[in-house]
Amino acid sequence: MSETKKVIMLGNEAIARGAYEAGVKVSAAYPGTPSTEISEYLVQYKDDLYCEWSPNEKVATEVAIGASIIGTRAMCCMKHVGFNVAADPAYSMSYIGVNGGLVIVVADDPGLYSSQNEQDTRMVARAAQLPVLEPSDSSEAKEFMKMAFDLSERFDRPFVFRTTTRLAHSQGLVELGERKAVEDKPYEKDIRKTVMMPGNAKLRHIEIEKRNQELAEAANTLPINRVEMNDTKIGVITSGIPYQYVKEVLPEASVLKLGMVNPLPRKLIEDFASKVETLYIIEELDPVIEEQVKSWGVKTIGKEIFTVQGEYSANMIRTAILGEDLKIGTPAQVPVRPPILCPGCPHRSVYHVLSKLKLHVAGDIGCYTLGAVAPLSVVDTTVCMGSSISSLHGMEKAKGKEYIKNWVAAIGDSTFLHTGVNSLMNMVYNHGTGTVMILDNSTTGMTGHQDHAATGKTLQGDPTYAIDIPALCRAMGVKNVIEVNAFDLETLEKVVKEEVAKDEVSVIITKTPCVLLSKAKKPLYIAHADKCKKCGMCMKPGCPAMTKRPDETIYIDDTMCTGCGLCEKLCKFGAIELVKEGDR
Repeated sequence: MSETKKVIMLGNEAIARGAYEAGVKVSAAYPGTPSTEISEYLVQYKDDLYCEWSPNEKVATEVAIGASIIGTRAMCCMKHVGFNVAADPAYSMSYIGVNGGLVIVVADDPGLYSSQNEQDTRMVARAAQLPVLEPSDSSEAKEFMKMAFDLSERFDRPFVFRTTTRLAHSQGLVELGERKAVEDKPYEKDIRKTVMMPGNAKLRHIEIEKRNQELAEAANTLPINRVEMNDTKIGVITSGIPYQYVKEVLPEASVLKLGMVNPLPRKLIEDFASKVETLYIIEELDPVIEEQVKSWGVKTIGKEIFTVQGEYSANMIRTAILGEDLKIGTPAQVPVRPPILCPGCPHRSVYHVLSKLKLHVAGDIGCYTLGAVAPLSVVDTTVCMGSSISSLHGMEKAKGKEYIKNWVAAIGDSTFLHTGVNSLMNMVYNHGTGTVMILDNSTTGMTGHQDHAATGKTLQGDPTYAIDIPALCRAMGVKNVIEVNAFDLETLEKVVKEEVAKDEVSVIITKTPCVLLSKAKKPLYIAHADKCKKCGMCMKPGCPAMTKRPDETIYIDDTMCTGCGLCEKLCKFGAIELVKEGDR
């Protein structure tokens, strides 16, 4: 690869490239859309650095912290809700500072494309007193990453690098550079700096406030905060992806583009505001910049006309400021396509059994969350990673053992190792009696099939010890641990009935790999119209490969069918037949 050419890169790829060129030596992450691809791109440089999938974001952050303390440049990557999990070490590391540069990459999801909330990382970073950089395109993503490490070491501060779904998954031109040869900083024991007991933390708080003031002052002259003076009738303060929309809609306006969004460059902002007639602040999600600027007495227009919800667009800004609505024509009438489990997904057969038994499900974060939607409609709750088990435990303590005998907790293998382990431990420790179902599909499925601690393979492709989930459950004191094939409907139904009736903790593990992992030839099933009784049993699980002919008999779309055989098991009339064996 030439180190001087320009290439088209996704934002996430550019972030990885920036970390590589900055001389990063250690990276840790947990998969989370829209941040996942950063680590998947970074691993191509594994000859020069180390990167891993950690069990969760807290662990990933602590891995990066350890590397920073010992003097190397390190980073961790996560999505915005993962930053909540990482908050404990992040808040403390804000007090400690760094030795080697430390960057926490956090990807927000305006518009809720793949998340349970729309929180704004800038708010969390402000509370933790962490400085934040935010690029607006792929080129800046790479360059800002390099700057983040330099600033981190210059000001003794961990830096948050904020990105969003639009930036992460859009492409732009990036000029490649050489990897920077960064010498490790020497490690010197200093417990007043690195041991956060109360006496030390009080002194560090004073030091960090001083560092933050220095950084805020420097922000006034940093080149990533730049003024583009044009017509002074309209001035705009913006950052990130919204900058692109502003330049499209208001090409003649004066713009203050912020690359550092915490702390804000007060002198620069006040000077810019004094030079324009009408000042707008355009930022997605929360009024983080706006509230601070208004608190300084600067007159500006912000969330009075802009929403705090979802992604912005050029047309939305055009309508809000200019009163124009760009009509592109009548939108195409595209049929609604709700999210569904893939054909052959083992979760579908599990949820079919739970639906048949009329059980409620405390759900979790993963592909199996889709069990909440029709036609399965069996998942009652989804809060956050690992919450299914704890929620079920809370229900039992609130309502008693008999109440939860028509409930189970459902959690995936990756999510169980993320934060479900603690919840199951708590259930056993505090005399819980619920039934936990670990839907083990041997991957982190929702984010694109990443490995985890139970798959036997690392991010760098090395074989490793695979956590024995059944043994782990038994080690925590669970006496009833049963493994069953998700597609063995008869056995699965029998096991679920038996376990929910017990007055102690039970764990049912449906050990069936994700169908998309298999490279084997699939079995071939066909539906015989002359035998079909139109009962609809095979349609109940909602497999997208199952359709109806005009006469209401069943047809199997072979281009979608993966040969799981669930429909054959459900048909009592022999209308569905296996006509060709597969490799699995």
